[in-house]
Amino acid sequence: MAKPADNHVTYVFDAYCGWCHGFTPWLREAVADRPHLTVEVISGGLFTGTRRVPLRELTHIPTARHRVTQVTRVEFGPAFLRLLDQGDFVMDSQDAAAGLAGLRALAPAKALDFAAELSHAFYIEGLSLSDPATYRVLATRHGLDSEAAAAVLSDPAHHTAARAEFTQAKDLGVDAFPTLFTDNGTGPRRLRSLGTSAQDLGRRIDSALGRDSPR
Repeated sequence: MAKPADNHVTYVFDAYCGWCHGFTPWLREAVADRPHLTVEVISGGLFTGTRRVPLRELTHIPTARHRVTQVTRVEFGPAFLRLLDQGDFVMDSQDAAAGLAGLRALAPAKALDFAAELSHAFYIEGLSLSDPATYRVLATRHGLDSEAAAAVLSDPAHHTAARAEFTQAKDLGVDAFPTLFTDNGTGPRRLRSLGTSAQDLGRRIDSALGRDSPR
């Protein structure tokens, strides 16, 4: 793997992580004010293997979503809440990560945008990230080839890429999502606190990289 450039940020997230749904907009806002940053998005694999269970078994979610909204002000849409009430939907982070890998292959510069789009698709629109139709919708929004996007889940290369990202996250010692690393050329350093707002997050990134915050 190539050595990251200075001012590099690694964002380890999961498209089915409720806290990531709240945090990704903060990161997008912070990055928009800091064009010197390069951002790598890694899927962590939150719901894989034995963790792939129906929503009704994840009894922490109803309480956790209120906490996410309280802290980040992000909303959870009626379509997602219906899935939560029904309880039989199964989140599959392998498919979500493969989907992100496929979208990123179509438009590498939009990786962080797609991370936000995938969380929005599930937590606002109630769309399955295992459904090719979801990727067709997202591609259309970004002016990409919708049929190519709909095919990303059936490409073994994207599933291989997803599994490699899970391993990368594990090697970085990530055990919770979201997790952010900064690198000013001396190696990745975990950002211990993600702050209380997009502005606070941006200042923390600047401090970790030894830079002044934009005024």
